[in-house]
Amino acid sequence: MEDVLDVYHRVYDGKISMLCLDERPVQLIGELRSPIPAKPGRKARYDYEYKRNGVANIFMIFEPLKGRRQLQVTQRRTKKDWAKCVKWLVDELYSDSEKIVLVMDNLNTHKKASLYETFEPAEAKRIADKLEIHYTPKHGSWLNMAEIELSVLSRQCLNKRMEDIGKLTAKCKAWLKNRNIQANKVDWRFTTEDARIKLKKLCPSID
Repeated sequence: MEDVLDVYHRVYDGKISMLCLDERPVQLIGELRSPIPAKPGRKARYDYEYKRNGVANIFMIFEPLKGRRQLQVTQRRTKKDWAKCVKWLVDELYSDSEKIVLVMDNLNTHKKASLYETFEPAEAKRIADKLEIHYTPKHGSWLNMAEIELSVLSRQCLNKRMEDIGKLTAKCKAWLKNRNIQANKVDWRFTTEDARIKLKKLCPSID
């Protein structure tokens, strides 16, 4: 935990990008009957029956120091999907950065080994060498600020049924554009000192 908290309080360095990455599955749901549009004094009405169209995945990349985020919608959330997303942020989104500090949950897909399972060894090493990875502890995913962004996305954009990945992608991109224009940031105040006091039971003590 302290490792991640220390990362959040580093001094900004223009040559190093500090990012948080998280992902969330989204169920694709189609309507069996046409919804009744909203009218003055009455909300739109949707039939309780629906059609399951599978599940998609959203990768969220958040740069808290700049209040900038990017996202990528994929069909799945496999090791290869994660590896391709990381290559995208290394080669396109942050190609000018000398080093990328990446905070993530400690999932089995979020490993440098996933790069080697997806790309040729030389290419995988090139990407891996640019990363400085910091994992949130078990049951500590709340420390990942990208999870906060996914929560905002869910409330503001994913509160209606999405029938296919195309509609989901379009909705997410519209939300992303507006959110980045506003440059919303996270006012992170929880420090290592706070953790040692408020979460004292999780810290070992020496008598």
